[in-house]
Amino acid sequence: MATFPSFTPTYVGFSKKSSPVKRLVRFADGYEHRVLFGLAAHQNPKVYNLQFDVTETESDVIEAFLDSRANDQASFTFTPPAEGISKTGTYSQSGTTVTMTVTNHGIAVGETVTLDYTSTASGSPTDGTFIVGTAADQNTFTVTAASSATDSGNVSVTVSGAKQFVCESWTKSIPYNNRAKLSCTFREVFEP
Repeated sequence: MATFPSFTPTYVGFSKKSSPVKRLVRFADGYEHRVLFGLAAHQNPKVYNLQFDVTETESDVIEAFLDSRANDQASFTFTPPAEGISKTGTYSQSGTTVTMTVTNHGIAVGETVTLDYTSTASGSPTDGTFIVGTAADQNTFTVTAASSATDSGNVSVTVSGAKQFVCESWTKSIPYNNRAKLSCTFREVFEP
């Protein structure tokens, strides 16, 4: 899988749109039933509008990359600005449920987190990558461990922020000599 070249977009013209995938049924008495459609981890694809203010040579690199993805119809890996996090907190495990307490974590149900247990009270929990099962509030969330235990301690939580995208469209303008502006629309896709 290809990775987008290491150019950072500017915040001019930057936007992020969420479009949860759902089905809605409205009844005559005003009651409505909302149902998520598809896999839980794929419910809320993001669309980013990005602008790259770069040199003409750098714009050629980006444009060649996007042209190649248009030709092979493949997605690419991209990390949107400020999407990854790395925070520390505490954990408490009872059975296979591990409750993380991290102040203002910003993590949603279905996200993939990497956990590094930095200290434990009685056991040796296994570091690794987990899917968030619940997010009760802005300070706690849970994951499911592979084996049952009773333990607590400190943990480091990382969300990479890298996701798979396709570029819907892009426009290149050349405002003056050796400078270029690329305006791109990246749509998140879910692939194995």
